[in-house]
Amino acid sequence: MNSPSVDGADWLDQVTQRLALVGFAGLWFMGMMIFYDGAARHLGAPRIAGFSDYGELVFPVVIASCFPAGLWRQSNVTVRVLGTVLGAKANAWFETLAAWVTLAFFVVLAWQFVLMTADYGAAGRSTGTVALALAPWWWVTSGIMLLCLPVQGLVCLRWTRRAWRLSASTQTPAVAP
Repeated sequence: MNSPSVDGADWLDQVTQRLALVGFAGLWFMGMMIFYDGAARHLGAPRIAGFSDYGELVFPVVIASCFPAGLWRQSNVTVRVLGTVLGAKANAWFETLAAWVTLAFFVVLAWQFVLMTADYGAAGRSTGTVALALAPWWWVTSGIMLLCLPVQGLVCLRWTRRAWRLSASTQTPAVAP
C-alpha cells in the first residue's frame, strides 16, 4: 500500500506533494528570515521588527501543509509486527483499523482547528508586536487540516477494499512491505 498510484490517484499524490512543497517554501522563507535576523544582530544592522510574529503566522501553515502528503503516502510511523506474524489478511485488517482510527483522530483535530480559528476571528486576535490578524492564517491552516479528511478517507477505503478482497480470496499472499 505504499505506492499511491496503485489506485490510479496520481493526481492526488501530485496535489498533496505540491501542497507540501508550498509548506517547504514557507519553511525556507522562515529560514532566510532567521538567517537575516541572526546576521543583522551580529553585524549590528537593523533587525526584523516583530520577527517572532511572522513565525506565529507561517509555521502553522508550514506544518499543516505536510499532513495531506504524509497521510496519502502513509509515511507515518507504524509498527507492523503483529500483522507480519499473522499474515497478509490480518495485516490488511490491522492497516484498515489503523486507517479508520487515524481518520477519526483527524476529524477531531480538524474540528478543533476550526473552532479555535473561529474563536481567533471572533476575538480579533493578532500577533503581539506587528498586530497582524491571526484568523486568516489559521483559516488556511484549518482548510489544510480539513483537506486531510477526504485524503485519509480515500486511504481508509483503499485499505478496506484490500482487506475485503484478501478475506474473500482463498490464497494467503505475502505481506506487502
